[in-house]
Amino acid sequence: MVGGGSGIGRAAALAYLGAGARVTVVERSAELAAALRKETDDRVTVVVGDGTRPDVLAAGVASAGGGGGLDHLTCCVGVFDHYASLRQLDTAQLLAAAEETWRLNVLSALLAAHAAWPALRETGGSITLTLSESAFRPVGGGVLYGSSKWALRGVVQHLAADFAPAVRVNGVAPGGTTDTRFSGLDALGQSARSVADSVGRADRIAAGTLLGTAPTPADHAAAFLHLADPVAARVVTGQVLLVDGGRTPS
Repeated sequence: MVGGGSGIGRAAALAYLGAGARVTVVERSAELAAALRKETDDRVTVVVGDGTRPDVLAAGVASAGGGGGLDHLTCCVGVFDHYASLRQLDTAQLLAAAEETWRLNVLSALLAAHAAWPALRETGGSITLTLSESAFRPVGGGVLYGSSKWALRGVVQHLAADFAPAVRVNGVAPGGTTDTRFSGLDALGQSARSVADSVGRADRIAAGTLLGTAPTPADHAAAFLHLADPVAARVVTGQVLLVDGGRTPS
């Protein structure tokens, strides 16, 4: 797993562990890595490093495959744009913010899939990418974030075709979620901001869903677990599972 130290990635990692899987996480934050090791009594192997770097991803794949082969890759690396509008950005800001957004939200997934492909081909494994409700409609983020998630939706379908029939490729698209540490863009001076800092966010999320609930990361974990299951999801590929509580029309 790439990006499993907090939020939805952490919840998915714990779900995999609870199902009896051997879990290796690539995590950029040494602090979050240490916390995950402590919480799991070192049952999760953590490779500390930047999940957008090929050498770090290669180390993660090697570590994960060391105990009998790699059979699943989950990508949860991402950055948020805090609803930034192009109307408010100058050209330099747009160039820097777009590069950062697409490198973290899209290229990271392509690099991880590229690194894991040889090992997954050997095991007949699978890949799950993390998208967003923003991959389906213009909600839940600004144009930079939303367009990157639309791109990932395309990556799921094209990669499923590219890696077929050896490897299944799917995605999970969460809606608004509480208890996350989704940071903003360095290029826009947002790195210290987190979606968790928004007052009343849980109530706003709940009010905008058919089920009247604000999902937590743990609520999404079952979707990841299902798509990774080689039996339950044996014939599922090129699909994105939208888990948003039923977004009501705006």
